Amino acid sequence: MANFTLYLKVYVLLFIPFNESILVYLQKIIFSMHQMRVEVWSDVVCPFCYIGKKNFEKALVQFEFAKEVVLEWKCFQLDPDFVQNIEDRYNIREELAHKYRRSLAETDVMLAQITATAESVGLHFDFERAVRFNTYNAHRILLKAQDEGIGNQMSEAFFSAYFEQGKDLGNRAELKEIALKNGLNEKDFDGALEDESFAYSVKQDIQEAANLGISGVPFFVFNRKYGVSGAQPPQVFLDSLKKAYKEWKGTADIKIEHLADGSSCDINGDCN
Repeated sequence: MANFTLYLKVYVLLFIPFNESILVYLQKIIFSMHQMRVEVWSDVVCPFCYIGKKNFEKALVQFEFAKEVVLEWKCFQLDPDFVQNIEDRYNIREELAHKYRRSLAETDVMLAQITATAESVGLHFDFERAVRFNTYNAHRILLKAQDEGIGNQMSEAFFSAYFEQGKDLGNRAELKEIALKNGLNEKDFDGALEDESFAYSVKQDIQEAANLGISGVPFFVFNRKYGVSGAQPPQVFLDSLKKAYKEWKGTADIKIEHLADGSSCDINGDCN
């Protein structure tokens, strides 16, 4: 590994000193060789994805080798066919009550429980202000942000905008404003929504989830070997980090060993 890394560095210096894009790409390859990858399938409108993100971050702070871990966000859509009607505001209480065949009072209890769980990790959910939208374009922007090394920051911004601030991420102008405030420039933003390669990547992530047997989010995959579903407590994520790290240099088998289950939202949009 050391010799190969050295070869890449020499190649970069001797053969492509003036091609900045290739240089950056190869530098990313070299850097990634020294990091353990943790992939997380997630959707912006999934409450447990945001809660799970916070718990994972708490675990990472406690992990001795945190600098050797890279978090990669993967796309997942809980409701890919959802069509937003800007003239008919989505009422989350009524829709959930209808979906789960519960009374509004029972639905309020469910939302209160989720809100309380969010509060326990420092989040302030406001479901009454949430504007439901199709997350397809948001995922395209997240992929571009990840390419630029700001995927985690953008994911945090989108989660907060939806769950805490009542922003309409289905509105291109609002989506753009948030993206530009969090590190992307206008060219990057427009390119992500116009370049079909990003659309393909979203679909590819979703298909990859299906191939791996992932039917609900959040779903964390450690070093392509261990899978953890749901908004687990920090200790579960910490134990998973330690276990995966010890075997980091082992084989990357795509058959994932399931370590733990927790609160999540499935492909049908059902959260439990």
